[in-house]
Amino acid sequence: MSDKNDAIDLARDGAIATLTLRNPGRLNAMTRGMWHALRAAAEGLAADASLRCVVVRGEGGAFCAGGDISEYPAFRYDVASLRHFHEEEVWGALAALLACPVPLVAQIEGACMGAGLEIASCCDIRLAGASARFGAPIAKLGFPMAPREAALVRSQIGDVLARDMLLAAGLHPAPRLLAAGFLLDVLPDAEVPDAAWRHAQRIAALAPQAARLHKATFRALAAGEMQQLLSGAYDYADSAEHREGIDAFLAKRPPRFG
Repeated sequence: MSDKNDAIDLARDGAIATLTLRNPGRLNAMTRGMWHALRAAAEGLAADASLRCVVVRGEGGAFCAGGDISEYPAFRYDVASLRHFHEEEVWGALAALLACPVPLVAQIEGACMGAGLEIASCCDIRLAGASARFGAPIAKLGFPMAPREAALVRSQIGDVLARDMLLAAGLHPAPRLLAAGFLLDVLPDAEVPDAAWRHAQRIAALAPQAARLHKATFRALAAGEMQQLLSGAYDYADSAEHREGIDAFLAKRPPRFG
């Protein structure tokens, strides 16, 4: 961690965790320390079998304004250190989020730029405030988005928006990201936190085994590995959650998952 009080904060409320990006005064721009902390947090969440949903948010009315550029002169002018930053530090954190078997709900307020757009792209459900803005105007700074990161963002926002953001430094309002299929909903700014929490509660009330298996399916589809997935796709047949869900439906009662 740096000395600027930047951090990745985790809070737990029952089966739901809240992961908060925090870099005061910089719209939660990601420092190198935050990337390391984000990876550790994602790996810890993945290992927690009692967890059912995670809300990902930024502190203070912004999601994340990108990378913390004040750190960049210290490492970006050397090929080896630049490669390590993107391939190990940044992609290590993003890959850990993508691999997390727990559903992730992004609570997007204010700026969602660059690194923030990448983090949001790792989430399963994305809700945004009406004043949220999206983009990756790093061409203004003289460098491109790293290939893995660009591929991730393009896969989620689509080719047209990705090209405009990266080639023309285009900034786009939430309704345009909703139309592109990146967002589930756009709400009045004041309603976003409650809406994200309600969505997390809906997910947490459902079968956690089903959620984890659905996320495995989505990862396999993204990687083109459907045949490998099919080999163990039905191993849940005799599981307690499978039996409970069907028994509860037939008995016309709410299911009790754990």
